[in-house]
Amino acid sequence: MVKSIQYFNENSVPVFEKLEDEFLKDPSDIASYVTKLTEELHKTGIRMIEETLGYLDQMLNESEVRKMTWIVDRHEPKQLITSLGSVNYSKTMFRDKEEGSRSYLLDLIMGMEPHERMTEDAEARLLEEAVQTSYRRGGEETSILDKVSKQTVMKKIHSLRFPSENEEPEKKKIVKTLFIDADEAHISLQYRNKKGDLLRNEHGSKNNNVIEKLVYCYEGIEKESPGSRRHRLINPHYFCSDSASEDNKDFWERVYAYIDSQYDVGQIEKIYVNGDGGAWMEEGKNGISGVVVTMDEFHLQKYLIKITSHLMDSRPDAVSELRKIIMHKNKKDFNEYVDLLKSYLKEDDVKSAERIEKGRKYILNNWMPCKVRLCNRKKLPGCSAEGHVSHVLASRMTSRPMGWSRCGAGQMGRLRAYYYNGGDMLELVRFQRQELKEAVGYRMTYSSVPEIMRAEKNRHYELGKYMCAIQGSLPDQIKKKLYLNRHISGL
Repeated sequence: MVKSIQYFNENSVPVFEKLEDEFLKDPSDIASYVTKLTEELHKTGIRMIEETLGYLDQMLNESEVRKMTWIVDRHEPKQLITSLGSVNYSKTMFRDKEEGSRSYLLDLIMGMEPHERMTEDAEARLLEEAVQTSYRRGGEETSILDKVSKQTVMKKIHSLRFPSENEEPEKKKIVKTLFIDADEAHISLQYRNKKGDLLRNEHGSKNNNVIEKLVYCYEGIEKESPGSRRHRLINPHYFCSDSASEDNKDFWERVYAYIDSQYDVGQIEKIYVNGDGGAWMEEGKNGISGVVVTMDEFHLQKYLIKITSHLMDSRPDAVSELRKIIMHKNKKDFNEYVDLLKSYLKEDDVKSAERIEKGRKYILNNWMPCKVRLCNRKKLPGCSAEGHVSHVLASRMTSRPMGWSRCGAGQMGRLRAYYYNGGDMLELVRFQRQELKEAVGYRMTYSSVPEIMRAEKNRHYELGKYMCAIQGSLPDQIKKKLYLNRHISGL
């Protein structure tokens, strides 16, 4: 830190004074003043980080506690990307006296892997940008003064692991009704298993679509403000999944595990699952008691229009009649009325006949969900799944031409859900490292500061002469060495 302060006084302060002088001559150009001042502050910050890391490595080399177990093997240059910029320093490889294993103690103390090039804050910035825009932009925003490649961003996202969503609160929520909306987005793939394996059909189209599923649960809707006509969901929580990494049963188990952890399930009278009747959504009614599947208004109306679109001005009346039949009558009455509507077609209008049959089949296959929707319109909020698919998935993954790998599509979906659930990217990065440590059986135990102080005093090392005289606060230099020795003892 001493050298950084000296550099600041000798180099940065004159620059600041010069910039201030230039600004006072032309106060209208404040933008240049702020920009140049910020650049100089960034340079100073980089120097401070480099000096601190270099000083820490030097302390490791001089530490008497370290010498008991580790011996110096070699020194190597290191570049580390931080959110501020790239820092360059030297780190030492040490060798264990007994086992002969080698390790960078500085990396261990900082909780980093030996060949890791990026700090947690830089990774958090990378994810924060990549989840909203693109891999390329994520690489550019990783650091203020530097950037990483989009391939680096891709690898980071592909390797992500996500924390459990089932951490129970101190007190579970009590609600009588819970709503679950479900829909899907069709993501374009670059390839399925390897490049060049996408086949084309007779029309020249590739079989490059994969389904990304979106489910979100919420407690109802409310107005955004007292006089607003817009509504928002109450306490929504989002889940995304892809068929490649998680089957439908496991996906719905994850959704219901979250509900069980956050809500007093015994107090829930009904759980309405809104969807478009997709096969994967049917699994949703099997995971928990009290589930009622209902058709979302958008798809119900869409297929009623398919049946009646040829009627021109009479279409609204026909749609209204079909709704009444679904609500109060049976499938036979529905079929008879559809046949009547179909009789108004011209004999050679094959396309319209096919469209009517498609609408008929869809509603008959989803008869009970359609009936539930129409019979409970006053107490059921409209399903907003189409809008949420556009907002949560499509805006990042399909709105512009782009191709994904299976892994990339699935990981980005999970990351988008984490982002919209208010997840902290820095905490997600720290979770990765904790997962890695547990996976390899990593454990660090620390000796207490009093134990280290006693050991230093008894061995009459460099700090021993200070031990008897310590009263109140410790000098900074001694405290730094105590902190370091504490970390070394933990290794």
